[in-house]
Amino acid sequence: MSAVQRPRVGHIQFLNCLPLYWGLMRSGALLDVDLHKDSPDQLNRALVAGDLDIGPISLVEYLRHADELLLLPDLAVGSDGPVLSVNVVSQVPLTELDQTKVALGSTSRTGVLLAQMLLQERYGVRPEYFRCPPDLSAMLLDAQAGVLIGDVALRALFEAPRRGLAVTDLGQAWREWTGLPMVFAVWAVRRDFAAAHPGLVKDVHEAFLRSRDLSLAGLDEVATAAARWEPFDAATLASYFRVLDFSLGSRQINGLREFARRATALGEAPALPESGPEFMPL
Repeated sequence: MSAVQRPRVGHIQFLNCLPLYWGLMRSGALLDVDLHKDSPDQLNRALVAGDLDIGPISLVEYLRHADELLLLPDLAVGSDGPVLSVNVVSQVPLTELDQTKVALGSTSRTGVLLAQMLLQERYGVRPEYFRCPPDLSAMLLDAQAGVLIGDVALRALFEAPRRGLAVTDLGQAWREWTGLPMVFAVWAVRRDFAAAHPGLVKDVHEAFLRSRDLSLAGLDEVATAAARWEPFDAATLASYFRVLDFSLGSRQINGLREFARRATALGEAPALPESGPEFMPL
């Protein structure tokens, strides 16, 4: 790849994406891309605005902008059961949250919508929602519960029991509700970039798949390396990485379509075509 044409690629600065990027560092593939690290919200905006060419995007934001984007095959962040890092942390049982305040951590779109779906449709409550920075102590000063994703949610999973708080894992709750995996983020390319540079997109996609497979084959090594700079020990990180699902096979696509159907019913996203999401041909 030439320096002029290096694709602008997004990278979520959460532990749940580390296995997708660790192999890029090991293989030297990072030299071939212009990598932009940021929060999910900022990366969503950048990809939609055309400030990135390829990158992760929250599932609900992909659904809202599917006419501008193509999915990259077999690449996602999700879970088929517990996810550990997308949680509702509450001071009371979820069935008691009707008409109470629930704080929404500002870094997530899909996790927030999933929480709202579950609370309304599964638990039969309609809280009063407000957005705020994802700090659990600050959130619970003004709310009975908070929705957290990413590293702060993983920390809360271990802190909450000591504080007498209940944690509902939204990946597990979705699995119990629908019987399907939950896809939280997908990788997409802008249609205009894909049309102009299909070879570059293929190279980036293959680099991510190699990175993922390399990382999954050595998760204990990835966890040991990450534990040097993260507030979690290697065993905790290895367990976390093993519950995450970085694939996008037929079961995951069925889960994606079910989430899309429910999001459309709530007026949160346009309907997907009957044929499902459109993938970049690679």
